[in-house]
Amino acid sequence: MADRLAALLSHFQLRTHVFQAGLLCGIGQFDAPKPSEPACGHLHLLRGGHLTLEVDGHKPVVYREPTLLFFVKPQAHRLLASEADPADLVCAEIQFGVSAQSPALSALPNWFAIPLFSVQELASLLDLLFAEAFAEHCGRQNALDLLAELLLIHLLRHSMEQHQIKVGLLAGLADPRLRRALVAIHEQPGEAWSLDRMAALCSMSRARFAEHFKTTVGQTPNDYLSDWRIGVAMQQLKRGVAIKVVANAVGYADGSALARVFIGKIGLSPKTWLASQG
Repeated sequence: MADRLAALLSHFQLRTHVFQAGLLCGIGQFDAPKPSEPACGHLHLLRGGHLTLEVDGHKPVVYREPTLLFFVKPQAHRLLASEADPADLVCAEIQFGVSAQSPALSALPNWFAIPLFSVQELASLLDLLFAEAFAEHCGRQNALDLLAELLLIHLLRHSMEQHQIKVGLLAGLADPRLRRALVAIHEQPGEAWSLDRMAALCSMSRARFAEHFKTTVGQTPNDYLSDWRIGVAMQQLKRGVAIKVVANAVGYADGSALARVFIGKIGLSPKTWLASQG
């Protein structure tokens, strides 16, 4: 069976950086990146104490047990802890390797919480991460960043295997049939992916595939395909690849065709967008 995460991890080039290990007493503010800035998510591991999470548009949630908060997509949020019962935290930034404008981010879920007691298969990894976080060994930062990156991969696996996410890309990759089309799109964005061809990969009728894809992933197959192609194009443009070469690599006849779709998705031409990235 094809590796569901390989192309996804390669595209987003996920990296982690641990920036907090200790007690939080007060407010931790995490802002969403500006469109021209690199996209980033967050991992917050609550080892002890009480923690209140505030996310715009949602009611505050209080966590009193060891919990992992996984902000898969860039999302403004606040962490609050009282002086009487401070939160014992390890926090890491997830760097996606793409700009916050990348349409491919739209299919990722916003955030979710996992009680640590429910992920026994991660117990040894979490113990190792906490032990490293609260010690002062040489090479500590490098070890923490690598452990957090490994934890991230395990969490993506866990969310798919346990169907933790109900709508979005991870939900699609968890679906036994839809994953075939998604992995193929991820690995070969330049192919001529018609709706009929994608449906055939999933052994579904055209109408059933389109409906099931939209319900599970949250986008039509063609919208998702366009978003993924533009995300891949962004990466290649930033590496200095000529727009005509990029266009052919992601399934468009020429640079003009790519530019039209790019403007429709981003609101900027590829040249203007590239200049905005500094």
